[in-house]
Amino acid sequence: MGTDAYKHWQELQVCRPGDVPPATPLTWLAEKHQEHADRLTNRLLPAEFRHEAERGTADDALAVLALREAIRREAEYGRGAHVRDALQLGATWNQAAAALDLTPDEARRLLRVWAEGQRHLYTASEERGEQPLGLSAEQYAAVLALADPADDEPASGQSEAGC
Repeated sequence: MGTDAYKHWQELQVCRPGDVPPATPLTWLAEKHQEHADRLTNRLLPAEFRHEAERGTADDALAVLALREAIRREAEYGRGAHVRDALQLGATWNQAAAALDLTPDEARRLLRVWAEGQRHLYTASEERGEQPLGLSAEQYAAVLALADPADDEPASGQSEAGC
């Protein structure tokens, strides 16, 4: 994302999560959220506050709601991808699950659901004649294979992570 995209983002009014363009960096979402939240907080200042402070409006409150939801969705969506990354880099299922405060079976389920969604994304984009996004059949099989090792064995054959 370049400076033009960032400038466009800064000017963009967000009223619902769908207003957020795909692949918008979380830092941008958090920054815009904080600007709106700060204005809402300024509503609590006394009327005679001696410094200039922009006070929040309903638009700010709606933007905070929409941005928080967009952040939640982005964080939720990324969980499966990051479980894959951790396993590929030497983490065990016990470690990945603990990082999510889940059981290993719950973490496996999360990875499988993410992989299925990525595989569907790939086939759907292929069917539309678009550049495929998501997981190819080979990539999908490789991700599912990460679920095979025991809870305390690194999935990738690398040495176990330290956390």
